[in-house]
Amino acid sequence: MNLILLGPPGAGKGTQAKRITETHGFPQISTGDILREALKNGTEMGLKAKSFMDQGKLVPDEVVIGIIDDRLRQGDCKSGLILDGFPRNVAQAEALGKLLDRLGKQIDFVIDLSVEEGELVQRICGRRTCKKCGMGYHISFTPPVADGICDKCGGELSQRSDDNEETVKKRFSVYKEQSEQLGAFYSTTGRYRKLNGMADINEVYRSIEEIIGAA
Repeated sequence: MNLILLGPPGAGKGTQAKRITETHGFPQISTGDILREALKNGTEMGLKAKSFMDQGKLVPDEVVIGIIDDRLRQGDCKSGLILDGFPRNVAQAEALGKLLDRLGKQIDFVIDLSVEEGELVQRICGRRTCKKCGMGYHISFTPPVADGICDKCGGELSQRSDDNEETVKKRFSVYKEQSEQLGAFYSTTGRYRKLNGMADINEVYRSIEEIIGAA
């Protein structure tokens, strides 16, 4: 089972991907994670990516696709995989399709978690992370027992500098335009499913399981 999870930052893609991985064993493939791994291991594509990053430039699509190509050839992807937040635009979707064709794979379902802007702002701006152990919290949904203090290790909680309303709204505006184009692109395949990402986490997961089970 090969899945793509789409949705704006803060929609819960990572949370749902982890649950799918725990249940079915499909590896979660996030472009950020595999890019960091490629840089760490000094792979050919990782070094190419580093050359752009060192210049403060965005890593080109062809290099990102190359890194994904390397990852999808690993043994744990044979029985299935979850692409978390990739592709981000139609050009990447087309390149991904060609890559999967070469590997003899296809995407079974594209699951798009839809979230409204106001909800997204609340979700992201409320996130806090422990500086010491990395434990995550949310001031509204999963607050610590003591304000600003990690329950696990007593470390100080911090907020990412880009987790502010202005930045979130800008990111959402860019994502919305790209999302509409991706939705139109994948809807022609008959495998595109749109879910209410604002629903309860367990309800969203049950809906995903129903989609997977119907295959």
